[in-house]
Amino acid sequence: MNEMSKKGKVYLVGAGPGRVDLITVRGLELLKTGDCVIYDKLVNAGLLKYARPDAELIATPKRAGDESFTQQQINKLFLEKAKEGKTIVRLKGGDPYIFGRGAEEAVFLAEAGIDFEVVPGVTAAISAGTYAGIAITDRNFASEAIFVTGHEAEGKQQTGIDWQLLARFSGTIVFYMGMGNLKFITTRLIENGMSADTSAAVVADATLPTQRTAKATLATIADRCEKQKIGAPALIFIGPTARGDARLDWLSRTPLFGKTIVITRDAHGNAAFAPKIAGKLAVPIELPVSKIKDLTDSSAFIEVMAEIHSYNWIILTSPNGVEVLFSALAKLNKDARVFGQAKIACIGSQTAAKLSYFGLKADFIPAEFTSKDLAKGLIESINLKGQKILLLRSQLAADDLPQLLAQAGATVAHVPIYTHEKNICDLKAFSEMLAEKHVDWLTFGSPFAATCFFEQVPVDFVKTGNAKIASIGPVTSKKLADLGVKVDIEPAEHTIDGLLSAIEEYERQTK
Repeated sequence: MNEMSKKGKVYLVGAGPGRVDLITVRGLELLKTGDCVIYDKLVNAGLLKYARPDAELIATPKRAGDESFTQQQINKLFLEKAKEGKTIVRLKGGDPYIFGRGAEEAVFLAEAGIDFEVVPGVTAAISAGTYAGIAITDRNFASEAIFVTGHEAEGKQQTGIDWQLLARFSGTIVFYMGMGNLKFITTRLIENGMSADTSAAVVADATLPTQRTAKATLATIADRCEKQKIGAPALIFIGPTARGDARLDWLSRTPLFGKTIVITRDAHGNAAFAPKIAGKLAVPIELPVSKIKDLTDSSAFIEVMAEIHSYNWIILTSPNGVEVLFSALAKLNKDARVFGQAKIACIGSQTAAKLSYFGLKADFIPAEFTSKDLAKGLIESINLKGQKILLLRSQLAADDLPQLLAQAGATVAHVPIYTHEKNICDLKAFSEMLAEKHVDWLTFGSPFAATCFFEQVPVDFVKTGNAKIASIGPVTSKKLADLGVKVDIEPAEHTIDGLLSAIEEYERQTK
């Protein structure tokens, strides 16, 4: 056996057409375990968050410029990383063997004696058609399909495209990588006998919230794309099915498709919220107007940790608080056993879900996710007289919760474990979008986020942009009202998921 085959293995993985969750289960499984990830330009960067934290990530764009990689350089990477004994995940857009040079890479690996596996992916043509309401095959219109490259290999002396065959073809023709040659492609087909009135369509940014479609005839599709400013990456569809069918256009009926939603949490919170928005086929714009400051190095926190087992109840009010707490416990070489017999109450299902991630189940969650409702629920269900309660939450939290609990007879200790600070962020791109009325929603998850945002963006400027305002709950809505901002929606469930669902329902009713 070749010595190289013992050193490492390469997985040629189809990353799918663009949308993160359209990668295969097998592909995602490998991505989570690979030592090294080598990825192409068209791979959605959102996939990289699934890689191991210690994985080596190498971008290999094939374009002009100093950062461009040749195929020879990529092959050299395979040799180097395999020799180091690494498991290499080679992420390629779409499917590795559909105009992705995957076969060339597989041949190189075979000849080099490097073990490899090929994981198919959803190819761009299939997904672009599905997302644009174009059935590539339809027994009433097209019983066959052809995939063609619109960009042949450099230095190739003779074309491998049979233009006469394509011009006579009665099914669906899909051109990959052809936008730079769109006028040439349509002209060649017409010159070889295809009717200038043949239906044609171009789908750009397929499966993404920014997807756009242009439809016209073979003779006019290039001009239509120019007018709509549609360029690469895009797929070109030619044939009877390219006209599409309005009944198949499920994407345009999706309530949030293409809507621009601005999120104003801290960077960590924005990163968690953005995929949920993208999953609804909307466009998330992340503005981290605040940042979290850990306060668990305080003497008050260290002291309370030494006696935490003596409390009857521990109250956690946010997912941020849960993360900060368990991070601090890890630094102290402790875990959930420090809670002893104490019961845990959480404000909201998301806080409880974060707690369950660390292996603990919340003993009490109020029906309404506010501090007042938490206090009311505990008071109604438990005799709090003489009970010791520990609040581990934000320094900026209001005093109503500890006051209500104390009035009910509890002994309450409040130890701030984190706070939020204002974060100055670059607002140039956002301001331009707002001025051009390209922002559909502004979302606020806390009173502090609202304060930080409007300290950087004038209220009057926001009003001129016609963006709608979504507030996570009554306390945040009051702060917005105090700032002179009209709230358009406030969800019944005061969580990020509830906020997004309320926006979706609003758009569904007004669509």
